[in-house]
Amino acid sequence: MARYWLVKSEPSTFSFQDLLDSPRKRTRWEGIRNYTVRNFMRDQMAVGDEVLFYHSSSEPSGVAGIARVSAAAIPDPTQFDRRSEGYDPKSKREAPAWLAVELEAVRALPRFVSLAEIKGHRALSKMLLVQRGQRLSIQPVTSEEWRVVLGLGGIDPRK
Repeated sequence: MARYWLVKSEPSTFSFQDLLDSPRKRTRWEGIRNYTVRNFMRDQMAVGDEVLFYHSSSEPSGVAGIARVSAAAIPDPTQFDRRSEGYDPKSKREAPAWLAVELEAVRALPRFVSLAEIKGHRALSKMLLVQRGQRLSIQPVTSEEWRVVLGLGGIDPRK
């Protein structure tokens, strides 16, 4: 059974358009340095899972497009690269601490769904994104939340 996720990215760093413009519309989602998110990638994210691509720290913030997990978690190579911001001297090749999944762009939403709109929708009031103190860069999304956000974005969730 496919799961649903929300991934956050600052559009000034990597936008949904950047994903669409990537070779084969794919990128490795690397540089995550949070154990909860690492565990999501390791234990729950699977090829075929659907993803809401969220632009964070922007005006406005919100969901810009849909992606899917196109390759399962592998050791994040940036943890071993001394030149990378993601370098972690404590991580060892024989026991890597950090993982990365591959994401593939599916399509841009016909209509951007702003954070304000998400916060204002009753059916999304329990979404992790709108919970106080919730800052995870990858978050699970329920099937109902997925359908509501797609509908707000101009996509019939039944198709």
